[in-house]
Amino acid sequence: MAPSRRLTRKQLAVLEDLLSGDFDEQAVLNRHEVSRNAYNGWLADGLFAGEFDRRISSAHRQSAALIARYAPLAAAKLVQLTDCEKEETARKACLDIISLQAILDKKLSRPADAQTDIPGTTSRTKQLSDQAVSKLLAALAQEENKEKDE
Repeated sequence: MAPSRRLTRKQLAVLEDLLSGDFDEQAVLNRHEVSRNAYNGWLADGLFAGEFDRRISSAHRQSAALIARYAPLAAAKLVQLTDCEKEETARKACLDIISLQAILDKKLSRPADAQTDIPGTTSRTKQLSDQAVSKLLAALAQEENKEKDE
């Protein structure tokens, strides 16, 4: 059995700096005195490339978790903006809500034969409240009337 290979300290340091966001790729290579050819060789090496991919995947998962954690707060603030006295801000908030709902519907939709009812739920996607829909429609109607008057 061949001895298991490990990444060198320099390779690990380069990976850390690449994913820190403090330096661009060339600055990281310069900082660690790694030539472009050596770096390209590392990228062709399965061990280095695999560790790089694992770290990138981990960073993406952390980002997705952070966004998911704050999505309800962001949605609530967006709905609050529909009451803004500035018409343009309220209009844009309404359009953003409609767009987001369409994206969510598309993302959550599945073929009809694959959908199953979940006990205790009324729908696979959360619907906008009647009040929110009324505000959205009123803001859009107001904007349409404003455009006609101009």
